[in-house]
Amino acid sequence: MSENFIFNILLMAVFATSFFIFIGLFFISAPYGKFFRKGWGITLKSKIGWILMEFPSFATMVFLFLGGNKKTSPVALIFLVIWSVHYFHRSVIYPCRMSSRNKKFPFLILIFALIFNFINSYLNGRYLFYFSEEYPLSWISGARFITGLIIFIIGMIINIQSDYILLGLRKPGEQEYKIPDKGLFRLISSPNYLGEMLEWIGWAVLTWSLPGLAFAVFTISNLLPRAYKNHRWYKKQFPDYPEKRKAIIPYIF
Repeated sequence: MSENFIFNILLMAVFATSFFIFIGLFFISAPYGKFFRKGWGITLKSKIGWILMEFPSFATMVFLFLGGNKKTSPVALIFLVIWSVHYFHRSVIYPCRMSSRNKKFPFLILIFALIFNFINSYLNGRYLFYFSEEYPLSWISGARFITGLIIFIIGMIINIQSDYILLGLRKPGEQEYKIPDKGLFRLISSPNYLGEMLEWIGWAVLTWSLPGLAFAVFTISNLLPRAYKNHRWYKKQFPDYPEKRKAIIPYIF
C-alpha cells in the first residue's frame, strides 16, 4: 500500500467526516468550555489540554518541512511561517494568557483533537513540502496567494482580538459568565470562531490545495454548529442579551 494511496484515503476521510460532524454537533455540543459536562471520563486542566492539543500541529508541520523536498523553496518556507505563526500563538502564547482557574477539559476530547491535528498537519505538510509541484516564486504575487493571505490575516486578527476580549471579561476570582460587548461581539456571539474559519478559508485559497480546502471545510463543520449553540446559550442565560446580535455572520446568521 503506497503512501499516495493512504494520503488520498485520509483526505477523503476528512471531507466525509466533516459532513457527519456538521450534522452531529447541532444535536450534541462538544463538552468543553461553557458546554463542559460530566460523563466524559478523565479530565485535565484546560490550559494543559490546550497546549497538548495544539502544539502537535506546529511541531508536525516543521518536521514535515525539514523532511520534505522543498526546503530550498521560498514559497514553501512562507507557507510554513504562516502556519507556524498561527499555531505557535495557539499552542504557546494563548494558553499562557488563559485564566489559572481549574477549568476542566475531557481527555477523550483531547484524543479526538490530537488524531485530527496529526492527520490534518500530515495532509497539509506532506502535500506542500513533498507531493506538490514546487510553487514558483511568482506565486506570492498572484491573486490567489494575495487574496488568501489577506483573508487569513483578517481572520487571525479577529480570532486573537476576540479571544483576548473573552479572557479579559472576568476579574481575578470571578467565576460567572458575562456578555462580551467589544469588537465584533457587538454584532455576533462568536467572532472568535468566525476568525478561525476565515483563517483556514484564507489558507485554502493561498495554497490552492485540496488539503487546505479539507481543513477549511472541517473547521466550518466544527465551528458553525458550535457558534449556533453558543448563541442559543447566551440568549437562554441572559434575558437582556442583545436581540439584534447574530450567531456568527453579522446581520445574517
